[in-house]
Parts: sequence; structure tokens; C-alpha cells
Amino acid sequence: MLQVTIVTLFPDFFTGPLGLSIPARAAAAGAVSYRLVDLRAHTHDRHRTVDDYPFGGGPGMVLKPAPFFEAVEALGATPPIVLLSPRGRRFTHADAERFAAGASLTLLCGHYKDVDQRVADHLATEELSLGDFVLSGGEPAALAIVDATVRLLPGALGDEDSARTDSFFGRGISAPSYTRPAEYRGHPVPEVLLGGDHAKVAAWRDAESLRRTREAEARDRAEWRAREAAIAAREATLAEAERAVAEKAARKAAQKARRAGRTVRGGAPIVPPPGEPEMG
Repeated sequence: MLQVTIVTLFPDFFTGPLGLSIPARAAAAGAVSYRLVDLRAHTHDRHRTVDDYPFGGGPGMVLKPAPFFEAVEALGATPPIVLLSPRGRRFTHADAERFAAGASLTLLCGHYKDVDQRVADHLATEELSLGDFVLSGGEPAALAIVDATVRLLPGALGDEDSARTDSFFGRGISAPSYTRPAEYRGHPVPEVLLGGDHAKVAAWRDAESLRRTREAEARDRAEWRAREAAIAAREATLAEAERAVAEKAARKAAQKARRAGRTVRGGAPIVPPPGEPEMG
């Protein structure tokens, strides 16, 4: 049985979804159990404080490290211990397969502006994200990961072949699906699916899967190139700012040297020979 533990400020967020559909069916089949841990239960002040202002200033509040560390230690959690974060590596079907094959999975949900970096560096064994966007907290991401994982467990789906024909299960994107009616508002189902020739249907699905996978990969490559260009532009801006700061510091140093009566040539002070007094 897979033990899924979710550490969160909002345990009630999960009670409804985990009691419905595939997550509930997997639990009823004995394939998974869920444990919801309230982060505030691991605080020690009467206000049950979990956040504080960021060092260095700036807007927003940061979740403190202690409640996360103490919660995980109290649970005796073992890897994988996953922090949901937009900084993390993007979650994939391969991760879902890995989690489904394990005995335990602990998910740490952030909230507010951020989570103290020491949670990522010294407590979580990995950091995962759903994509290049920001949620109000880690709870929706955790729920998506749980759903993607438990649907792979025995007994979760009525037809286990259904999962094996999904997108990313040993392939890229799956072929599109159609059902009755054969024509709707002038939009017909592809003729090959209506002919009853299973070999042709299989070939059509393979071709559609490959075509759509290539299109998605081309789109991903274009987005990657755009991100790389944006990063390069940021690096150039930072380099220019650093150069300006260095030049300003050099000008101040030269002005200070002149005020002290020392001659500066080429940016380096001229030091008088030993025994010769400095001008001043």
C-alpha cells in the first residue's frame, strides 16, 4: 500500500477531492491511504504562527522552516519528500510512475509569498512544479500529483488498460477520441474509426499520436528558446549594471585619491619610493 502524506495549512482542501472518484476508489481497494497533517500543529506559540517577514525586506510573508522540519520528523517520513514549488523541476508521468511504485510519498505544500529556502535545501529530497505559473499555494499541485499517481495503482481504475493507452504512458501524446453521434453540428468522426478495420484504426491512432507529439515538442522547443532569450537579456542587463557599479566605484576611488593629494594614472595609484615622503 502506498502511504501519501500531505503537510499543509489547509487540510480541508483535500478531504472532498480525496473522497471522490479515482482517489477514493484507490483507497477503497486498499492500494493507498491518505494522511493530512496540519502545519500549524507543529508550532509552539498561542497564535500558531507559521510565517514571518523575509530577511532583506520585500513584500509578502515567508513560511518558517521549523514547522516543516518538526512535522516531517514527527511523521518519521522517508524519501521521497517533495516540496511543491515553482522553482522545482516539472512533474512528469515518469514521476507518477516512480511514486506509484514506492511505499510512501510526502508532499509539502507552501503558501503565502514563499517557503524558507532551508526547507528545500535540507529537508525536501526534491522540488517539483506543475509548470511555469504560480498558484496561491502548493495544495492544487499536490492534489494533481496525488491524482496522477494513485490512478496508476492496482484497483484504482475499472479498466487498467485505460491507463496504459493514456498520453505519456510509454508514448507521447495519445490520439484523439470520439464517441456518438458520428456527426455533430456538421463535424464528422474520422471515417477510419467507423469502418471496423482494427489494423487501420491502430495505424491511424499511432500516426495521430506521433503527429501531435511532434507538434507539442516543436511548441516546447519554441518556448524554451524564448525563455533562453529572456534569460540572456536579463544576464546582459545584470552585467551592464555591474559594470556601471564598478565604474562608479573606480571614479569615487580616483576622486578620493586626488583629494588625498595622490596622483592616479591608468586607474592605479603611484606609490612613492621607499624613504620618500608622500605628497600631502
